[in-house]
Amino acid sequence: MRLNQVTTGVTDMASSVNFYKGLGLIQIVATPDLHYSRFLCPDGDATFSLEAVDCVTSNSTTTIYFECDNLDEKVKELEAVGYVFDSPPVEQEWLWKEAYLKDPDGNLICLYYAGENRINPPWRLK
Repeated sequence: MRLNQVTTGVTDMASSVNFYKGLGLIQIVATPDLHYSRFLCPDGDATFSLEAVDCVTSNSTTTIYFECDNLDEKVKELEAVGYVFDSPPVEQEWLWKEAYLKDPDGNLICLYYAGENRINPPWRLK
């Protein structure tokens, strides 16, 4: 089994498409009615999609994670073109370096780098 995609709801498709393309995702699907868009992550073959909704809940507990090998540089690059981060890259106790921002609808996005610790942390189950 492989994870194909995760879909999140957005209220303004055009704004959200620009946001995610600006992060570096590659748009591969766009419905003519602007109801659905899908992106290919630039590394690997995972996809991420957006679906137009009437409203997005403000108390969502979902966080969307995108791993970046060059996290510090990526954050600086995005800040230089106007992206606003809620927190800069910080080394976490679980051995990931993470930076947080929100998309136009307030969906929480984590850009992070974990390297080998993503799949094989020291506390991985045997």
